[in-house]
Amino acid sequence: QVQLVESGGGLVQAGGSLRLSCVASGSIFRFIAMGWYRQAPGKQRELVASITGGGITNHVDSVKGRFTISRDNAKNTVYLQMNSLKPEDTAVYYCHVLVTLGVNIWGQGTQVTVSS
Repeated sequence: QVQLVESGGGLVQAGGSLRLSCVASGSIFRFIAMGWYRQAPGKQRELVASITGGGITNHVDSVKGRFTISRDNAKNTVYLQMNSLKPEDTAVYYCHVLVTLGVNIWGQGTQVTVSS
């Protein structure tokens, strides 16, 4: 069973930066895709960014130009670099892995709080 450990969340002022990391317990090159989701209080969990096994990335419109997802296969790690943070980015951020079709693994979540 793959396990994910996230880190890098915290409190930052608007306009600041954070980098989230997600370390997988196994080799990530075999996964179909990895991604970051977020859930703000009272809202549904939403996709922020994803990266396929082939390195194709996708970022939702609200974070394009500010957030960047990347991966380091040698370190079994996926990153989310977040720049120009806004108060509306405040949420719990979850790492997600699509191991194979129908098999989804989630991390425990890391809190990101952006103060105005």
